[in-house]
Amino acid sequence: MLLYMSNHARESHSLPRHSVSVAGAVVREDGRLLAIRRADNGTWELPGGVLELTEAPQDGVIREVWEETGIRVEVDELTGVYKNTTRGIVALVFRCKPSGGTERTSAESTAVEWLTPEEITDRMGEVYAIRLLDALDGTGPHVRSHDGKQLTAAQ
Repeated sequence: MLLYMSNHARESHSLPRHSVSVAGAVVREDGRLLAIRRADNGTWELPGGVLELTEAPQDGVIREVWEETGIRVEVDELTGVYKNTTRGIVALVFRCKPSGGTERTSAESTAVEWLTPEEITDRMGEVYAIRLLDALDGTGPHVRSHDGKQLTAAQ
């Protein structure tokens, strides 16, 4: 039994680990969605980031959106869970409504804009655009997997 536990403990330390991120699908009353152009790679995405260890997911969304955009939000509901199978990141996306603040860039964003669904589709890669479009359709929460560029599982 002791041998089994030792082997089992060793195996559990070698298993791949996942990180959890959170993001806000912030929808304005006119239907426009909040998006950022990331400073590190220039891609358009919804605001979000790594969930801190002691943080509730909804609190993480509020913090990340504020840090990256200057917009305060109220979190409505979970609209999707998205797994990047290549990087081991699980992203929780929450639909939010703006409750204050003014758009501004940050160290993590070079642009902050309110985009239409059509602009989202034109500017964002598939795996990020779908997160915002899923938040609009009201049928979630959606559960999807992707390889970092394209959806990979039957949706």
